[in-house]
Amino acid sequence: MAEDIIINTDGGARGNPGPGACAFVITVDKGVIYKSSKYLGTTTNNQAEYGGVILALLYLAEKPEEFAGKRIIFVLDSELVARQLSGEYKTKNKDLRNRLEQAKVLEKKIKARVQYTVVSRERNKVADELVNQELDKNSGSFTLLNK
Repeated sequence: MAEDIIINTDGGARGNPGPGACAFVITVDKGVIYKSSKYLGTTTNNQAEYGGVILALLYLAEKPEEFAGKRIIFVLDSELVARQLSGEYKTKNKDLRNRLEQAKVLEKKIKARVQYTVVSRERNKVADELVNQELDKNSGSFTLLNK
């Protein structure tokens, strides 16, 4: 059986809204195969969390043949975003609903079995560190407090 692809994603904004960034880390069999981060400018925490998922999905959609038919497990520390992407929570906010729709379109392009799961922030450290590095690089160096 093919091994699962684990994608840890994260996003955060300093100020909420404030300077924001997102990141993802792809792991296969406990080894990191790719990671990326992006500065988002002024955004909210939830928008940045969606940004991490969408950034990862965009990467996967560039190589659909590599991921088609596989099980991809997204690991987030945002219960709201993970539950919205899983269809467990309704998405009332128009902007977040647009981001959800964008994610679903990208999922279809990949043709993989995509799942979303929630973990504590402590279990999402690598993606969290990438977000903070991106924020430090683009908006000054201080710690992400409001996540």
